[in-house]
Amino acid sequence: MYAAMMDEGRKRVLGIMAAILASLHMQTADDLFGTPQGSPRTDKLIEASIQWAEQIMRKIENVFSG
Repeated sequence: MYAAMMDEGRKRVLGIMAAILASLHMQTADDLFGTPQGSPRTDKLIEASIQWAEQIMRKIENVFSG
């Protein structure tokens, strides 16, 4: 049960980090709010932000893993 809670917490942290990273690069309202058919640029920004957030979390874990 505890491990499952940790996984959910990790997902939340990664989501918050990715949202912050993505928002720093969104330049227009369409980037931020999207369009009904989606935006390839926004999709790529989000994918890249998730990858960076995961990499940051791995580095943090390596430093503080004891």
